[in-house]
Amino acid sequence: MGVAGPFPGYAGKPPGPVLDRDEADRALARLGAEHEAIETSLLALQDHAGRRLLEGADLTGVTKERWATTEQSITLLWGYFDAYAAAIEEAREIRARRRSPNRDDLLALTELLRGQSVTLASTATRADPSITGPAKLSERFSLEELVARMNDLYARSLDMVVASDSVWSALPARIDLLAAELRRTRSLAHSVGVRPGEHPAGDDLESITHELTTLRVQVISDPLAFWLPGPGSAAPGGGRPDTARYDRAARALDDVRREIEAVLAVRQDAEQRLVQLRDILSRADRTLAEARSARGEVLAKIAASEVPAVSGPPTALQERLAAASEYRRHAQWHRLSPLLESLEREAEDELLRARESLTAVTAPLAVRAELRGRLDAYKAKVARHGLAEDPVLIERYDAARRMLWSAPCDLRVAAQSVLRYQEAVAELLNPRRPCAPEDRR
Repeated sequence: MGVAGPFPGYAGKPPGPVLDRDEADRALARLGAEHEAIETSLLALQDHAGRRLLEGADLTGVTKERWATTEQSITLLWGYFDAYAAAIEEAREIRARRRSPNRDDLLALTELLRGQSVTLASTATRADPSITGPAKLSERFSLEELVARMNDLYARSLDMVVASDSVWSALPARIDLLAAELRRTRSLAHSVGVRPGEHPAGDDLESITHELTTLRVQVISDPLAFWLPGPGSAAPGGGRPDTARYDRAARALDDVRREIEAVLAVRQDAEQRLVQLRDILSRADRTLAEARSARGEVLAKIAASEVPAVSGPPTALQERLAAASEYRRHAQWHRLSPLLESLEREAEDELLRARESLTAVTAPLAVRAELRGRLDAYKAKVARHGLAEDPVLIERYDAARRMLWSAPCDLRVAAQSVLRYQEAVAELLNPRRPCAPEDRR
């Protein structure tokens, strides 16, 4: 609700020469306009929504202290205004006696309008010394001084009322909206098993709930504790509400909401992820079984070769996978979410380890297959050059073949035999030519 601005200042001259009729009439007209402006401002302050709320609120803290002072200021304002209005009315009565006032009338008007003509008893001026200075039995004011005093009290009172109303207009509604969002989030969290003591997000929701409840109570009872005055602003109500605690709670709720959304995503695709995990672990088991079978074959067919041992199936992962299935069955999504993430990483690692184990176990067979392929390739090369009947090549080929196709096969000896056959082939295909005799002429 809007409130009129500060009272207009008193523009009359200080006590001095006696006013003439025209000066007195002009002064009375000006004071009448000031009286109306002051009355309008006081009535607007009286009807201000913030003032009515302050009157009915159970206040605490700094707001309680300042409102007690402000109530005294408002009471004092009306007392000053009544005295101000009475002085103007008395001046009007003096002026109304005659069409052309005599010197006594003009002296009386000069004293009323320019001198310290208003005397207020201690009952009217008693207030906090911070407002009116040290308490006195009575005080005398000129109309100019009285308006200045009312301006000061009005500005202080209006500042306190506007600041409180601004906080009440801004924060409680926002807190209520956030609390409603918090209730929806709590309901959703409960449906996916996110509860206090069972999941960190559940504990966070409890903490946010307590903070919002406490914050609302404090804002309602002590709004000025949440007011930041504007720097360098002398206007009443200059500043803004302090929303730091509200903003922290809102950010915390956003973090919890993202966590719950992640849990919801797990609920939606949990079955598919569990199927993929079972498939990966099944492939790892088959690969390890193939590696164990291959190791037996290598030990039977390859001699003088170190074959690494093959580990058993990942029973620990299978047990955790079974636990994940139980979590899904009982809708414990908050526990399933982190378990699935770790299982997916470890299952991929297990499949890679099984493949590496199979590769390491079958390496000797791969070496033997490579030697066999090389031996047959050189034999085909010899046949293309018409040297298939060469006795040396036949002898060395048969020796290498016996080594490679015998069980167990000694790879080192077989490799040497294949190399000897390659050297013999190279010697026949590229015979060394004798050096030409030196020309001594």
